[in-house]
Amino acid sequence: MKEERFFYDPQVNGELPQEEARHAVKVLRLTAGDELLLMDGKGSFFRAEITIADNHRCLYRIIEEKPQEPAWEGRIHLAMAPTKLNDRVEWFAEKATEIGMDELSFLDCKFSERRVIKCERIDKILISAVKQSHKAWKPVLNEMTPFEHFIKQERKGDKFICHCYNQEDIEDGGSKPFLMDVLQRGVESTVLIGPEGDFSVDEVRLALQNGYRSVSLGTSRLRTETAALVAVHMMQLINQKR
Repeated sequence: MKEERFFYDPQVNGELPQEEARHAVKVLRLTAGDELLLMDGKGSFFRAEITIADNHRCLYRIIEEKPQEPAWEGRIHLAMAPTKLNDRVEWFAEKATEIGMDELSFLDCKFSERRVIKCERIDKILISAVKQSHKAWKPVLNEMTPFEHFIKQERKGDKFICHCYNQEDIEDGGSKPFLMDVLQRGVESTVLIGPEGDFSVDEVRLALQNGYRSVSLGTSRLRTETAALVAVHMMQLINQKR
């Protein structure tokens, strides 16, 4: 069976975006009369027919719209401090999108090794991963935000911060449960992952003061991008439709 190949067009206005058009016409050699499978990244797939294909554009007409049901419940939001090496952030963005998430944010923390992130490049990776994994929704991508500003923003659902401190170090007094044990099915969840040097004690305390709960990802010491992917996978497992 031939694999279905999707094209991403968030506007669905009858003309493929330039990069998608170039791939369709110059790489795949599609011509007028050929069919396309489109996705808008907002919950719908489309079957379309090419009407004009040349070196500058690829026009199409919609034959059928196919609204999709969400593949998981709740809402999965991962906020992380980007790693020093861009390729690790890009690897995470690709794999987490393939697994399934709804929103990705970047945090500028006290111990951050990278304070600038090229969201345009990350967005292209999200689009590629959405097409490859046949996801009907593209994750929302947010610009880097100072930790304190992010923490003080009002958010729905459950909020968690993953860190390596003992509870007595942050004077919390409560327990630090395993993330998998406290996630709730069908509930919006935001999970924070710190830089390689972890969040600062003050950052953890600030998060707790603003409604976040300390959680653990297990006994293994994980790199930032690995911890972020583990967190996304846990949220995905809890919210998978059965």
